[in-house]
Amino acid sequence: MTPLTGADEQRGAEVVDRHDGALPPADDGQRVPPSEQTTISIPAQHAVGDGGQRPPLLRAAGTWTSAHGPIVKKVALGVAVCLVGVAGFAGLRKIADAPADPGAQSNNVQTPDSTPDEAAEGVRRAAAGQAVLQKMADAIEEERKSSFLDTLDPKAKTFDEQARTIYSNLGKLPLATFQLRYVSDDTGALPPDRQSELGGTESWLAQVEVSWQLTGYDAKPARETLPVTFVTRDGTTYAASFSERFVAGQRRPIWALGGIEVAKGEHSLVISLDSQANADDYATVTDRAVESVTKVWGKNWKQKAVIYLPAKQADMEFVLGAQPGTYTQIAAVTMAELDSPLTGAPTRIVANPKLFDELGKQGRRIVLTHETTHVASTATASPVPLWLAEGFADYVAFTAVSVQDESAAKELFKAVRAGKVPKSLPTPEAFAASSADLPQAYESGWLACRLISEREGQAKLVKFYRAVHASKSPTGLADAFRTVLGTTEQEFTADWQKYLKRLAGV
Repeated sequence: MTPLTGADEQRGAEVVDRHDGALPPADDGQRVPPSEQTTISIPAQHAVGDGGQRPPLLRAAGTWTSAHGPIVKKVALGVAVCLVGVAGFAGLRKIADAPADPGAQSNNVQTPDSTPDEAAEGVRRAAAGQAVLQKMADAIEEERKSSFLDTLDPKAKTFDEQARTIYSNLGKLPLATFQLRYVSDDTGALPPDRQSELGGTESWLAQVEVSWQLTGYDAKPARETLPVTFVTRDGTTYAASFSERFVAGQRRPIWALGGIEVAKGEHSLVISLDSQANADDYATVTDRAVESVTKVWGKNWKQKAVIYLPAKQADMEFVLGAQPGTYTQIAAVTMAELDSPLTGAPTRIVANPKLFDELGKQGRRIVLTHETTHVASTATASPVPLWLAEGFADYVAFTAVSVQDESAAKELFKAVRAGKVPKSLPTPEAFAASSADLPQAYESGWLACRLISEREGQAKLVKFYRAVHASKSPTGLADAFRTVLGTTEQEFTADWQKYLKRLAGV
């Protein structure tokens, strides 16, 4: 995989003010640099909104976005963008230039132009803030609610309500670990009127890394960064907000967006902001998806999937750090909740409940099987080309739920019958959300994978995928064509073009 930006590349970040403890309803600023996301578009007949061409049934649409915002004051935000696999998955962008080790104790409190006195004050604030955070984390781990509440600013009534909900939510999750780590701060980030509102002898905004690991599901902790406001009153420091001045595009943990319900299936964990009934339904469908994927991929994966079920599209966009309206017509997204595209990164399937419900039972199963294939194949840390990653996921999904070729490859067949046979396997650019050939790209990838299965057998298709995935060579795809399939990409492409013509009846 070749990332679009290098790890730990510094980017400016625009911040969004919020003076109460509630999460902001939308981001107004530009997004942080590019992330890749695998998305599933709902069928045209179910789409929300009007106008424009929409993809056919259950097509996955890779979304690429980028933006550069100005640095505001001295908020020490190092945005490390590590694109999580060319299969197009939303990856955690690391906000704050923190060390990768969640147990590391260093705190970034000194800017390049800090004086010794300012640096000493930064160390003092970091120590006070970390003490509050440690007490919070200990209280959550030891289930001591009163100790947790003692860390909250007694005058921050709105935050008190939110924090109580967060405490309750975390108690419902099968947490193996939960940590809060002070990363950086900026005394100038809070405007004078906010400082006046907070009162006390001192108040400031810090960036805090939160990490958590789900027992039985995660090999590594998930990580995000929260803006935490601290205030000191009568010699005691408290937390006064978890949601002040978010960076535009900064992701929010699902457990910080409202009360959650949790449903556990045999192979699934559903974390829902919607309802317990919906959570139970999703667990059942996901269990079937895991079983379907295992039949094709094999048993050598965790055989578990975690589903995030926001109550509304806006919550989905908060979880993903997306611009408002980005997912108006998107049913599901697979993302990695880690700051680098490593094997073992915690992966989540994030659903858009309204659109997911409109897909119907068969559509939901197809989408979840597609996304679960990405989880099983660790596509968030894979060098496989997009046509293979998405084509294989569709192959598994359409193996589990039979769909007629005329429906599943409608746009591609239409093009072939018009004399527009693809000249090559789909390029990465063909999977861009703005691509006019997006539907054909996914249909082409699926039929390429199906052709391999029909000619060589399903086991050989899986072997081919695994060979490309495991290769560390820039010629990995060509090598796999030669060693696994006994052909070349050029020869296969010619056979695939004939295959498309035969299926289309031309």
